[in-house]
Amino acid sequence: MTMTAEATSDPYAEYEAKVATLQAQYAAIPEGQPVRLSKKTSNLFRPRQKATAPGLDVKSFDGVIAIDADARTADVMGMTTYEHLVDATLKYDLMPLVVPQLKTITLGGAVTGLGIESSSFREGLPHESVLEMDVLTGDGRILTVTNSPDDPNYDLYVSFPNSYGSLGYALRLKIQLAPVRRFVALRHVRFDTAQDMADAIATIATTNEYEGEHVDFLDGTVFSSDEQYLTLGAFADADAISSPGPSDYTGMNIYYKSIKEKTTDLLLTRDYIWRWDTDWFWCSRAFGAQNSAIRRWWPKDKLRSDVYWKIIAFEHRTGLFAKIADVTGKPPKEEIVQDVEVPVDRLAEFLEFFHREIGIEPVWVCPLRSRDGKTQWPLYAMDTSVTYVNVGFWSTVALPKGSDPDAGILNKLIEDEVTRLNGHKSLYSSAYYDKDEFDRLYGGEHYIQIKKRYDSDGRLLGLYDKVVLRR
Repeated sequence: MTMTAEATSDPYAEYEAKVATLQAQYAAIPEGQPVRLSKKTSNLFRPRQKATAPGLDVKSFDGVIAIDADARTADVMGMTTYEHLVDATLKYDLMPLVVPQLKTITLGGAVTGLGIESSSFREGLPHESVLEMDVLTGDGRILTVTNSPDDPNYDLYVSFPNSYGSLGYALRLKIQLAPVRRFVALRHVRFDTAQDMADAIATIATTNEYEGEHVDFLDGTVFSSDEQYLTLGAFADADAISSPGPSDYTGMNIYYKSIKEKTTDLLLTRDYIWRWDTDWFWCSRAFGAQNSAIRRWWPKDKLRSDVYWKIIAFEHRTGLFAKIADVTGKPPKEEIVQDVEVPVDRLAEFLEFFHREIGIEPVWVCPLRSRDGKTQWPLYAMDTSVTYVNVGFWSTVALPKGSDPDAGILNKLIEDEVTRLNGHKSLYSSAYYDKDEFDRLYGGEHYIQIKKRYDSDGRLLGLYDKVVLRR
């Protein structure tokens, strides 16, 4: 059974028309000028130099072209938000194999910039469910690349993840989908030590079970060094409902606080998928949104991550809050907004370091494994036999008076520790590596060769320029 996203007899023809318009835009950019996307929103958490050249207008590439419910696949345009994608697929009791936590992350963005969620211990990262995609390369070609090793452009397919638009832009992606049931039943299991939690993660990631019960979703929340929880999710049907019915964390109730308060819980599948978006995990507290007096009057449809992101973007543009803090004599603060991944057998070691040197709480943990146990993704190389754990932390840390927050002292400390533990760091936020270290960690010579093949004139900014130099 196939569903088309738009009321047209040939949605693919409409997509092709959009591609032709985009190619014309590309051709109109003067030769030698850099090519960028023209977009008002972003889920990147690093300031960038303001672009002065015209960009490619890709906002029309938001929509599901078709869903084949029998084959469990979807053809999706690259700028489609996961909110739109999930709403389309749930109509067929299907969902993407991995849905990143925030509604406005786009499918193309999650594939080129990576993404993760609580199904990643089974399904890997979003790019691992891509069967094929149309890529606008830096040299202006539209190439359809597939997951077949025999594809003549297979090197672009496996190099696209973690390239952050430096090799091209995904215009259409064909992805695999997974069946869902109406509810997700949750169990919050407390661990007094990080090592005990890591041991449980290692077992669940290889057996899909905990204490004899099947596990479909797995993530965790670290509130302190002696209080951490794994949240085990399993699909459930209507007979799992008990009075008063499924929980709602889109209003006054706050999901992450419930983890400490409840042993079990039940959510509608859609509400489970977006459980973190309402309060941007716990970051909404920085904006007063968790104050009950304020929250009561905060419009319910504005309790979502993209609203908070607009406040952050305002601060990045103006530096207003930092200026106020300076005038009032408050210490400077370093932004520490990072996701890192360390092998599960080094997780306790990393958390011990993190509690001692950084001190941000809570912290999110999310296990992941290679989906097929063999495919190598050169720009984000992982040992396909190892279970990794993503550790996410998003806050600010006070520095001694007179310190320069932009120097990234604490962020560099984290980078060094992650490297020491044979881990990786996601690049959606600020990075401080020197060029040699960056090349060693993120593709190096391989990236140079791929860049030459698909963007020989360097029309797209290089990966290091984008993520470290913030161009």
